[in-house]
Amino acid sequence: MRPSVRTLLIAATAALALVPRLATAQGLFSPAYIVNDKIVTNFEIDQRAKLLTMLRAPGDPAKVAREQLIEERLKLEAAQVLGFEPAPDEVEVGMAEFAGRVNMDTEQFLRAIGGGGVAPESFRAFVEAGLAWRNLIQARFAPKVQVSDRDIDRAIQSATAGSDVRVLLSEIILPAPPQEALAAQARAAELVQITSPEAFSSAARRYSASATQGNGGRLNWMPITNLPPALRPAILGLAPGQVTEPIPLEGAIALFQLRGIEETGVSAPEYASIEYAALYIPGGRSESGLAEAARIKAKVDTCDDLYGINIGKPEEQLERGAKKPGEIPQDVALELAKLDRYEVSTALTRSNGETLVFLMLCDSTLEIAADAERESIRAQLQNKRLESLSNGYLAELRADARIIEK
Repeated sequence: MRPSVRTLLIAATAALALVPRLATAQGLFSPAYIVNDKIVTNFEIDQRAKLLTMLRAPGDPAKVAREQLIEERLKLEAAQVLGFEPAPDEVEVGMAEFAGRVNMDTEQFLRAIGGGGVAPESFRAFVEAGLAWRNLIQARFAPKVQVSDRDIDRAIQSATAGSDVRVLLSEIILPAPPQEALAAQARAAELVQITSPEAFSSAARRYSASATQGNGGRLNWMPITNLPPALRPAILGLAPGQVTEPIPLEGAIALFQLRGIEETGVSAPEYASIEYAALYIPGGRSESGLAEAARIKAKVDTCDDLYGINIGKPEEQLERGAKKPGEIPQDVALELAKLDRYEVSTALTRSNGETLVFLMLCDSTLEIAADAERESIRAQLQNKRLESLSNGYLAELRADARIIEK
């Protein structure tokens, strides 16, 4: 039975209606760049730009996406030629590690970015390129990067007992409860790019939850030995104006900018143990919680006075003890570094911000001879040198590449 004229007209109209959508789809998946013989499509650029926007990466998302994808084509090509493509299970682990940086598992992270229009395959490609490049750089350059004992000794001399180095830092403490972890991680990645003390102080006034927020996050001069042992190599590896990588704390992320460093000629002590007390106040940083902390601060002079404050309350509400510096939680250690004996900090919280920590430094015991973590320092120095070699190698690949914009 032949179709009627009306049926044919309806079919033709429907087909014509599909033309704009088909043209749009073809444009989206058409090449934007050809990198040697590899294609970067408009769709990939759109996907990466959406991911960068969700992560609040600095710069224009579309421009950064184009640059990243062009470089990733070069990285993947080099890795494929030399046989360093990551295995599928390695990519799965890499995806989980990336999601873990914002306190999510892979499925939670994929749902989060999916809400912004980013496909799982786009995230997988992003992780795969990074792993391929890491495998290549490790194999190509790691055997050539030699860190001598003298290099380590020089770092240890500044970081251990007898050090006469003091540092001038600024800090930003970003609140990062689970529901805000992704945004906090993205904000931290943006703040790491800051290079001027003025810009860092401005960001501290805007974003920091530390008690130093009001003065732009600026800390006073302090001996390097006041800082947690794990943080010292990172600080000593900075040039003035540079910012540390984000440091995860409980419910927060810390960043430090080096404003100055100098030798004092006076040896700073190293501590075998630090005694402190923590009184946990319900309400977090609410008006009532901060008012209670102020009331307690006005009534106590020493750590012993806190026992009287805690009478009639659960024993676990007051914690007191002496620990080795490396055993103290990093956020607590960072606050203790700013305190003199019997001084108080109320910058920290627990239980997702529901509990305020009234922290008091009680006492400290000097250590005659500290044991520096030589292998940790060696790894820090190696990573910095590998990063420099990696950047140089990528520049060579790009200079030799044929990149065509369509």
